[in-house]
Amino acid sequence: MSLYVRKLIELLPRVAPDLRFAFVGAGDNFDLAEQLGLPLTIARRRPRLVHIPTPFVPLLLTTPFVLTIHDLIDLHYPQFGKSKVGPYYRYGVGPFARRAKAVITDDDSTAADLQRLLGVDPARVRIVPLGVDSPSAPQPARAGASPYFLYVGNHRGHKDLGTLVRAWAALPEALDVDLLLTGSNDVGTAFAGLGRVHGKLVFTGDVGAAELAALYRGARAYVHPALREGFGLPLLEAMRAGTPVLATHTALPRVLAAHAVAFAPGDAGGLSELMRKVLDEPGRFAQIGRAAEAATRHLTWERTARATAA
Repeated sequence: MSLYVRKLIELLPRVAPDLRFAFVGAGDNFDLAEQLGLPLTIARRRPRLVHIPTPFVPLLLTTPFVLTIHDLIDLHYPQFGKSKVGPYYRYGVGPFARRAKAVITDDDSTAADLQRLLGVDPARVRIVPLGVDSPSAPQPARAGASPYFLYVGNHRGHKDLGTLVRAWAALPEALDVDLLLTGSNDVGTAFAGLGRVHGKLVFTGDVGAAELAALYRGARAYVHPALREGFGLPLLEAMRAGTPVLATHTALPRVLAAHAVAFAPGDAGGLSELMRKVLDEPGRFAQIGRAAEAATRHLTWERTARATAA
């Protein structure tokens, strides 16, 4: 969400020079600065339209507004979140979204969720896919002694990283291959006993943009085992790096689905077989990665900003 907001702030004035923009915001979710201070600030500015780019909404807002909701993961999997999140969406975000002039989301699947779970009129939903900026010069691939598979993102329960680790651990022992997960090791003993004689499970810690680009380019494949996504931006980032993508069919947005190799959510055996094929058939999967890179070049942040302005 923060990257989405930063890109809109950067690009909207450039792609819509006929419009005037003011960027405001302060406070934390549901504190006084958000719920009282922000509506007062907006009222003083008297804008024609307000864009609320996250589900953290000022409920007292009276100015006409557009709202962005990237996904409704917390309503699908309440067991993985805080108990107050579900009521906040149903009784706070839901009525707010139904008042919106339009609701922007990233994919058809979330558009259907908005109608089914929050009662949003489908006629007022606009689908605007996310984007990726093309680097001025491609980053060299990460150097390493062993080939590796890569996952990028947080470690919340709906990401189903256990399926990924089990699939990697089940690869034939003769294969020397690592599994890299971005972020810190915050999963405790969840993966205890899941390892390999030849290969390591590595938590990379936080990585910068250049290092992340190198990680994508060096991976044999990017693997996304999530039970569900709105628009998983790492999927597109991997494709733009020319890296083949393995992902659950429930995590693939429509604009990316044809360019990835899909597997069933929770199917560690099926995923392990796909990962073995990646290692056994490098030429075939490299071609899949090159084709995905070419097919997704139009999905840029500038395109996202232009569609948002429209």
